[in-house]
Amino acid sequence: MQRSTRSSPSSRPSSLPQDPRAHVLVMTRHPEPGTTKTRLAARIGPEAACRLYRAFVLDLAERLDATPHPVTWVFTPPGAPFAALLPGRPCRPQVPGDLGAKLDAAIRSALQGGAEAVLVIGADAPHLPLGAVRAGAAALLADDVDLVLGPADDGGYYLIGVRAPVPGLLVGMPWSTAVVLDETLRRARDAGMRVRLLAPLSDVDTWDDALALRALIGDDPGLARTRAVLDDLATMAR
Repeated sequence: MQRSTRSSPSSRPSSLPQDPRAHVLVMTRHPEPGTTKTRLAARIGPEAACRLYRAFVLDLAERLDATPHPVTWVFTPPGAPFAALLPGRPCRPQVPGDLGAKLDAAIRSALQGGAEAVLVIGADAPHLPLGAVRAGAAALLADDVDLVLGPADDGGYYLIGVRAPVPGLLVGMPWSTAVVLDETLRRARDAGMRVRLLAPLSDVDTWDDALALRALIGDDPGLARTRAVLDDLATMAR
């Protein structure tokens, strides 16, 4: 197997030790102008928002090459050619329904496929620290917790990890609001679940978020695509 390169994210490095007990799922959207990052597109335009999100996906894919856990990209819309964007990486379409239904189905599929723990992230935070993935997986595999959450600055979460299906935690959630994390914690508490909170992280929904991300990532070589697009967009916005 050939090693992956930064210019062509096609496969995981062959020398990386594997730990298939925990699976990582990335809930993502196929980059397409007009349907991608619509809040951001309202400020910078649909083409620019699509370019940036595509950079997020490619940079995050390479970042996740350094995790020992299997990674599957779960994309929407189902008929989109998303797999062509990440050749050699497992991809499958999301099921119909709201985000809760999509998460529940993706988690169940991974658990039925043999995973002992499942961590789900989005593609809105290409700067995701791999330490968060490792910490979440370790806590779940050690049976220390039932639920791992990575709080996002907007009141939601950038990561959720479980060891068993949790439809009651996801169904009827007021998604895309500032109370998602609090409501999730309330439901988990009512269900008697043991919870681990990871360090908070910002994701990118608005132009201000994008500018904050650019300042945060500095010259990180692992985010070269994202940095290049952000620098180009910032120049155009002046």
